[in-house]
Amino acid sequence: MDVNTNAFRIVQALTEKKDPKATARSATARSAGGIGGRNRAKWLSPERRREIASMGGAARRKKSNER
Repeated sequence: MDVNTNAFRIVQALTEKKDPKATARSATARSAGGIGGRNRAKWLSPERRREIASMGGAARRKKSNER
């Protein structure tokens, strides 16, 4: 890639205007996702939360052992 072409692409990416609606939607979705998880955990029994946590830990251990 030509140096001038690369510089042009960098300037375009830095000066590009963002859609404010898209930014607001993604922020709302992030906050709603966190609320949903907390509300779900509130309704689960302690035994079920423990099962879910152990499955997550096993998946993380398996993933780290595959590397």
